Amino acid sequence: MKRCFTLISLLVTTILVNIHAQETPVLLFPNGAPGETFDYVEKADMGGSTTGGAPVLRVSNVGEPTITIYQAPQEIASGAAMIVCPGGGYHILAYDLEGEEICEWLNNIGITAILLKYRVPRRESLEKHEAPLQDIQRAMSYVRGKADELNIDPGRIGVMGFSAGAHLAATASTNYQKRTYEPIDDLDKVNLRPDFCLLVYPAYLDSENFKVAPELKVTSKTPPTMIIQTADDTSYINSSLFYYYALKEAGAPVWMHLYNKGGHGYGLRSTGHTVNEWPDRVEDWLYELRILE
Repeated sequence: MKRCFTLISLLVTTILVNIHAQETPVLLFPNGAPGETFDYVEKADMGGSTTGGAPVLRVSNVGEPTITIYQAPQEIASGAAMIVCPGGGYHILAYDLEGEEICEWLNNIGITAILLKYRVPRRESLEKHEAPLQDIQRAMSYVRGKADELNIDPGRIGVMGFSAGAHLAATASTNYQKRTYEPIDDLDKVNLRPDFCLLVYPAYLDSENFKVAPELKVTSKTPPTMIIQTADDTSYINSSLFYYYALKEAGAPVWMHLYNKGGHGYGLRSTGHTVNEWPDRVEDWLYELRILE
């Protein structure tokens, strides 16, 4: 019943969310993203397979990273914020399925959502996540640096992602002590550590022998993390399991909901599996953390 109510509420508030979303995305690096020498022509298409009976908006060739801010409606705004990272293998961004639709849900529970359009595809001379890590760090700087203006609590800013976007969120959560680009203004003086982290069917977190990927610097100070995973997501289940184990061993707060079926890439859309309840479990978790009250 709770899940049904959430879906109905999402439909009812869609118009309100569109009003609250910024009309113009914020360019994260006004003078050009670090290291970019090629002029990418951004593309968006609705081709390919469908999810939950609907097509997926795929954005590619992103050379100028941006954020779009979906302000939570004033009457329910909690003061919390979440940076949202769509997935797509670091090749494209599943921009509506794992971005716009997620921001609408977050607004519906009183969280201001920040949709990150990070650089894709992978840059040949860099690790797959290297340019996107600069983008999410700059997004954190902008959001935390303008917390008062955005009417959010600078101590309740989280990151979340799906598949490759979850890898990016985890990388930001374990690489916050050093900025990966030269500061460009006073916004880059703020703390980069996310306050909480949500990973939905994360990819690329694992290595061999139950180790996590080397770019993930897990410590006891890694932000509280929740992982959503299904057992039949055979390509990536170890990504979740190994990362969960590493967090547990480090003494970092970690939760995981492991479902039997559901596969990969479902976002918020109904696919007929129990995993579709995951937003309710996340909401419970946010209350437990006192991100929501």
